[in-house]
Amino acid sequence: MTTGPGEKWSVLATFCLGLAVALPIASAMSGFGTRWGWWGFRTGLTILQLTALGEIAVTVISFFCLFLPAARRSGKALFLLPAALVLSLAAASVPLRMWMVLRSVPMIHDITTDTEHPPQFDAVLKLRKGALNPVAYGGQETAEQQHKAYPDIAPLVLDLPPALAFERCLTTAKYLGWTIISRNTEKGTIEATDTTFWFGFTDDIVIRISPLDKGSRIDLRSLSRVGKSDVGTNAKRVREFLKALKNM
Repeated sequence: MTTGPGEKWSVLATFCLGLAVALPIASAMSGFGTRWGWWGFRTGLTILQLTALGEIAVTVISFFCLFLPAARRSGKALFLLPAALVLSLAAASVPLRMWMVLRSVPMIHDITTDTEHPPQFDAVLKLRKGALNPVAYGGQETAEQQHKAYPDIAPLVLDLPPALAFERCLTTAKYLGWTIISRNTEKGTIEATDTTFWFGFTDDIVIRISPLDKGSRIDLRSLSRVGKSDVGTNAKRVREFLKALKNM
């Protein structure tokens, strides 16, 4: 039994719609699979890249098929192709936005309010087993890239004595959902970790409270354990902390 032209277009449209549904699921699992330890982060990023290419391919195929007279004569294809186009376009927008952000931020993964004398990690060092990025600050090159991309990131001065500033910083870190690793009132430091939602990347954070003649100076450092670029995550985290601390 032969298949008519209309049925062939219906099969193609059904296939495109199936991919438009399956690929976003695979894309989502690229991150959650990494978070749950099913595969390494490099595998997860590869899956994300491949699914993004697949979503773009489905978008292009569905779009051009809609302009073909033969496909438009197939009622089923005329219904399924727009659905496949919308779903694949929506799914492709997520990795595309990530790619655009990646291109717009510097290839650094260590952000601090004090690039000359960045706060130092201590207690979290024992937790960094398998970390690919060193804790040593990248120096002038990293500092220059940060200042160019994030010129607003700077120390915060609070009109509070160090003891009260310390407690406010601790409260703010807990409010943001960070896991507190260490609190050292003598050194005026708080160390914590924060885990990203999708891929489950764990980043390390250290807060330093320094006494001033009037008030306290707050410095912060956020460092990714893996990845050459943090896609702006650490800068966003530092900004969120400083904003929340000022409004606390």
